[in-house]
Parts: sequence; structure tokens; C-alpha cells
Amino acid sequence: MKTATVAVAIAAAAILGAVAYAAETLEQKNGGPKDADLYSGKFFKSEESVTEGSVNGISYKAIAGTLVVHPADWNDAAQNGGAKNPDAKNDESSPEASMFFVYYAKKDANPQERPITFIYNGGPGSATVWLHMGAWGPKRVVTADDTHNPAAPYQLIDNDQTMLDASDMVFIDAPGTGFSRIAGKDKEKAFYGIDADGEAFTNFIQEFLARYNRWNSPKYLFGESYGTPRSAVVVNDLETQHDTDFNGVILLSQILNFDLSVDRPENNPGVNLPYELALPTYAATAWYHNKIPGTRPADLPAFVHSVENFAMGEYAAALQQGASLAPQRRTDIANKLHAITGLPVWYILKADLRIDGGEFEKTLQDESGLTTGRLDTRFSGITLDPLSERSDYDPQSASISSAYVSAFNFYVRNQLNYGQGKLFYPSVSLFRDWDSRHKVPGSQFPGRGAANVMPDLANAMKQNPNLKVLLMGGYFDLATPYYEGWYEMHQLPMPLSLQRNIQYHYYQSGHMVYAHQDSLKEMHDAVAQFIRSTSNVK
Repeated sequence: MKTATVAVAIAAAAILGAVAYAAETLEQKNGGPKDADLYSGKFFKSEESVTEGSVNGISYKAIAGTLVVHPADWNDAAQNGGAKNPDAKNDESSPEASMFFVYYAKKDANPQERPITFIYNGGPGSATVWLHMGAWGPKRVVTADDTHNPAAPYQLIDNDQTMLDASDMVFIDAPGTGFSRIAGKDKEKAFYGIDADGEAFTNFIQEFLARYNRWNSPKYLFGESYGTPRSAVVVNDLETQHDTDFNGVILLSQILNFDLSVDRPENNPGVNLPYELALPTYAATAWYHNKIPGTRPADLPAFVHSVENFAMGEYAAALQQGASLAPQRRTDIANKLHAITGLPVWYILKADLRIDGGEFEKTLQDESGLTTGRLDTRFSGITLDPLSERSDYDPQSASISSAYVSAFNFYVRNQLNYGQGKLFYPSVSLFRDWDSRHKVPGSQFPGRGAANVMPDLANAMKQNPNLKVLLMGGYFDLATPYYEGWYEMHQLPMPLSLQRNIQYHYYQSGHMVYAHQDSLKEMHDAVAQFIRSTSNVK
């Protein structure tokens, strides 16, 4: 009787095993998971499209694909066959993001001797099409230097300034932008915010290093615009929470303290630094458009340096006096501002010596019916509303965006073999959902008011005193004025000795320094030298 029972049990187990095997086989045929995959999730799966190419004599492998990341409290135990963690929000509706990337790696290179740089634009809410197609990718779109670019067809050429001669590259689209997607309950809350965004990029980089075996490579971050505060958050998180030191951080068109933005600073009366830090850019722009009264200075860097001294000296002292500033002194400062910016004295006085970015862009060339660019003040465009107080659009963005987006859509689908049947979102509007609160290192709760991630970068540099930083900017950038970045770096709460770890380079270009071809070459040389000198490769 006992023997018969055992025989029945064995037969039943065999049948159940066969059923399970058949179910697993059917699941695999239907595209279900074959093995535990950390890089996929419930809503998304990881993807790869592998191609090859060469540029400037460098043969490379290109991988266009996605990795799936989760919020900070997610746990991978259940996904990999373990029991669910009751404290982790990883149920069927937990949010996740599928983050798109393009990875370029030099063929036949030793990963331990080959630097790798993680690259992203900002926004927040911008894909990384701009740095990809304008600066560092193996292909580059050709655009007009400071005028509106003609419509398609656009010229896509081999990029003789690609970063591949110095580093492998990973271009990353932030959650919800480009080909990246988000899904699940409270997905916007999970990924749209300073800390949530930093967590997503931190997780992506860890997954990427593991999947492509780059843990022991020299590692760099390259962020532009909002990508600069993202870099400050990410490098601090990687170093202090995940024990992953980086060799360097490269910051292009920086803003770390949003209280210093020249966009609508009048909403924060009593804080005059935005006007002072933007003044050298106003002067550079007037210089470019021949609006400076009298003889135009021959040397732009020397000219703006003199304006920096005036801005932080006489001008700052006058603004600090507020209503107590004597009328004659007020007129004297207005005349000096006129000599620097070309703006009418009456206008400067009416503005109480304080002109924000949008007002400057609208007013500088108002007599010609032109609005000056914001991202790049070398650009001009027809004023949309002649009676408006501020600029209504950015002429540089209107001039070149179509070329970048069209060229990338063509390139990614036809040469990288990715994106068929998918829409590419160059930018998405996140400000309704974006959480600007930030928990600085050492605090228990996010702070109130304008975000400031200067403590994050300083903390990363203190905890890793070998971390090097390269700051670059354009003289004609009014989105993130170059002198603002310089000021932030010199106010970092860290020992004076660590200031030696920071390098500075400035160019006669705008926010997208690479949109000016001569500046692109200068920037390439500075970045390549920075990487080679800090990679620790013998």
C-alpha cells in the first residue's frame, strides 16, 4: 500500500514537472521571461540593438537600448525568485522607468584602461539628442552658426570632434523623454523631481556598469544645463550611498543654486545676485550685436572680466542700498550700465537698475523689431509681440531644434536600427509634476525654497578628494550665465585646497557651446585633456 502511494506521488510529480516545463516553454515562445532579468520589469523589458561603425579611424560598437529602473524603495527579491519584501513597494502596480541609452565603445579596447563617460542633457524634461547630435556622437548635424537653419534635408556628417578618441560614451534619456518611458502607480511622483531623478540616474548607472562589465573603468559624468545639478546629486549618491568613486565630473552651462537664476528674479526681492551675475553676459551680448556705445572693445574676455569686477563691486553696492541709494548715484549707475549693455538709460532707471533675462532679450534689439536669443544670445529672431515686456520665445531654439530632432530620428532608425514604431520626445513639460524640493547631504528632510545642490557637489569632493571637476560655459548664455557657474564654484562649502580640483574653460558661444564649430573644437580638446589627465591609466 505504501509502495503504491509512493508510485502515484512520483507519477504525479512527473506530470506536474512536464506541465511546468511546457508552461515555461510556452512562456518563452510568447516572449515571456526566460531567466531572472534585473534589467527588465513588469511594464517594460530591456532592449538592445547592436551595430558597428567607424569614425576618425576609430572602430566602435554601438548599442541602442533600454534598461529598467525603479524608485528607491524597490526590491529585486521577488523579481529574481525570492519572497517579496513587505516594506518594499514592488507590487504589480509599482512604478518603473524604461531608460533609453546609446552606448559607443571602442572595439578591442581593454575596459580597465578605457574611460567611460555618462552623458545627458537637462531641462528638466529634455532628451539627450543635443549633446548626441551636436557635440560628442560619431555623427553630427550641421546647423547655421547664428541664424535660422533652413528646413530639411539636413546634413549629417562624421563628427571629427567626437569624444571617442578619449572615452567610451553612454548617452542617456531621462525618464519620460526621448525613447524613455514611465509606467505604474504614481509614476510622475516616482521619477519627476530633483531627488527622484537623481535616484533614477544613479540606479541606471549601477545597472549599466554591471550589465556591460564597466565597474573597473575610469568613470565620468557629463551633464549640460539641468544635467549639472543632476550630476552633483548623482555623483554624491554614487560615492556616499553605493561606494562608487568617479574620476571626474564635467559640467557644461552650470546652475547649482536656483536662487541665482536671472529668469524672473523679481519674485525674490532683496536677492540681487542674479542681476549681478548675469551682467557680464548682457555685456558680451551687447558686444556681439554692436550695441555698446562708442568704440567696441577688441578683447571680449578682457571686456567681460572688467564687467565682472564692476558687477560685484560698484553695481552690487548700489543694489544693496535699495531705496536709500541717492538719486545722483542711481543716475550714475544707470549711465554705467548703459555703457556696458547698450540699454537706454531711461529704461534702466525705470527698471530700478534691475533687468531680468527676458526683459534684456526683448529690449536689446527692440528698435529693429528683433528678440535676442536666451540659450545663445548670438541668435536673433522676429519679435512675436512688439508690446510685450519680455521675450516670448527663444530664437536659438526655434532656429536649430528641427535639425537636431530630424537628424536624430533619421540616424537612430536607419543606422542604429532602433525606434521603429516608437515616438521620440525631444522634450516633455514636467514643471506641473516636478518636485523641486531637495534633501541635501546630512539632512533628514527636503528643504523649502529654491533648490541648491552646491552642498552635494562639495560633499562628493570632500569624501573623494581626488574627484576632479571641469566647468565650461559660453559667454553668450543667458539660460545659465557663465559667471553664475564661476561664482557657485567659488562658494562651495569645502576646504580651499579642493578648489585646485576644479578647472574652468569659457567659449565665445552660448548654452550649447558646441553649436559654434570653433568652440566645439576647443571644448573637445579641453574635455579630452581633462579625461586623459585624470583617468589614472598609465
